[in-house]
Amino acid sequence: MPAETPDPRVRTLEPVCRAMALLLGPYAEVVLHDPATDRVLAIWNPMTTRGPGAPSLLGELDALDPAAPDVYGPYEKLLPDGRRLSSVSAVLRDDAGRPSAVLCVNLDRGPLDQAAALLANFAAPTTPRPEPLFERDWTERMNDVIGGRVRAQGRPLERFTREDRLAVLRELDEAGVFAVRRAVPAVATALRISRSTAYALLAELKHPADPRKD
Repeated sequence: MPAETPDPRVRTLEPVCRAMALLLGPYAEVVLHDPATDRVLAIWNPMTTRGPGAPSLLGELDALDPAAPDVYGPYEKLLPDGRRLSSVSAVLRDDAGRPSAVLCVNLDRGPLDQAAALLANFAAPTTPRPEPLFERDWTERMNDVIGGRVRAQGRPLERFTREDRLAVLRELDEAGVFAVRRAVPAVATALRISRSTAYALLAELKHPADPRKD
């Protein structure tokens, strides 16, 4: 960016463009284009060799939907080295409503993609769980059943219905959890219900009401 520039658009917008470049740098470039000449007016944090005066290759602004807003994106672009960019373009208009400049911000997605991949590697197990270590741990079975039901239902335990809780207790019973002493209080705590409610639901599970008596 030259220290002095005669273009009034650059003089006016330079503090804004430089502020964005400082905030997002070194992972974003900010480019100010002249739509009349289809040339770059100024560029901050350039990601390629282009500079002021280089072709903008913006295309025809008249071809854009006139009903659309003057801010477009984020949309994806690629650099020659394969880096993915998230880009936003804004058409800046003069007092008469004519396009005066186009401001583009190109954000390098590489660091974001690397961070996402790193978090995904930490979040997901890389090898199967050694089941022999857990086959006698009934609390692991309890957590697997209840946690699996929460994920499958897509709602928290507090919003479980009576039928949801009965289904959980049935699955825990089939897994042999209630054969363990003191399992019921632990299950009640995990389901966030009272012990009396857990015992009542278990009784209902063991001795369902005869619908013919209703």
